[in-house]
Amino acid sequence: MNIPAKQNGPGSQAVDKDVTAPVTAATTPGGSRHVPDVAAFARDFGTRTAIIWIWVVMIVIYTLLEPGQFFEAGVFQTIFSSQQATVFLALGLLCTVCVGEYVDLSVASLFGLSATLLPVLVVFHGWNVLAACAVAIVATTAFGVINGALVVFVGVNVIVVTLGSGTLMLGLALWISHLGDVAGMSNSYAGFALHSIFGLQASFYYGVVLVGVFAYILAYTPLGRRMRFVGANAEVARLSGIRVNRIRFGAFVIGALICAVGGVIAALSLGGFDPNSTQSYLFPTFATVFLGMAAIQPGRFNPIGTFIAIYFLATGILGLELLGAAGWISDVFYGGALVIAVTAATLLRRKLV
Repeated sequence: MNIPAKQNGPGSQAVDKDVTAPVTAATTPGGSRHVPDVAAFARDFGTRTAIIWIWVVMIVIYTLLEPGQFFEAGVFQTIFSSQQATVFLALGLLCTVCVGEYVDLSVASLFGLSATLLPVLVVFHGWNVLAACAVAIVATTAFGVINGALVVFVGVNVIVVTLGSGTLMLGLALWISHLGDVAGMSNSYAGFALHSIFGLQASFYYGVVLVGVFAYILAYTPLGRRMRFVGANAEVARLSGIRVNRIRFGAFVIGALICAVGGVIAALSLGGFDPNSTQSYLFPTFATVFLGMAAIQPGRFNPIGTFIAIYFLATGILGLELLGAAGWISDVFYGGALVIAVTAATLLRRKLV
């Protein structure tokens, strides 16, 4: 016979009759016991960390194939100290992707313009480095303002706007650099990015901080929740009282700012920049952002997953190059890894439903 639970009045203390029951099981109204689905938890954990385990397996394979060459401190220092540009570009792109603007084709050009403006002002025109940094960041961010205004308030297609502005910025960078590499900045400023901290360059830690701040904003702040809401369904978000256009516009501006800062750091570390290399950053940026959907939060764009994807791909490419693969291997690996990893994550996620 089922006995109704006693209703506790105000101020009274509820007594749990089952406090001595095992924590691994719960009694259902029908009297049966429900055991937590360990298999489901394991599948979920495996889905979230699949790339990490593949990364570990990859390292083991490369170590076996390249004994005495791959598994060395110098190799991993190279991997973790060489992706500063991709980290900033990917986080800049992630700003717009999270609010539903998936195809910002201007991120590489934003980065390249900032990285070119700095050495041009310093080397060609004798500017103070700090002033040149400020101008490079402000001028580049201004293009983010223009992109956001055209897409959000005028309603021009995002692909048309960012493709056009990206091409314009690339042309400007080539013009002011006289179509070539701009070098000659003092090495005294390179320490800002290249200073070693626990064996890794300072630029790596700048990326870690940026990822941590971004992840915190998305997960624990009202702004982050609104960005997710807008990205999921802008019209429903608007009906809920969220200022959708302001959030979309801000995403373009902040994304451009992140790319601009990344470009300045790259120029300081290299002592200059070659704008002809700008477009080589575009596909790796998109590959890492979309591959990041397969890690930590499967099916969702997230900064930590993107960060893992960047170094996952860098490890794979460097390992293949040490094996003697040609320069085209990076394109093959970026494309193949993206398709395979996202497909695997999608299939695993379906099993959880």
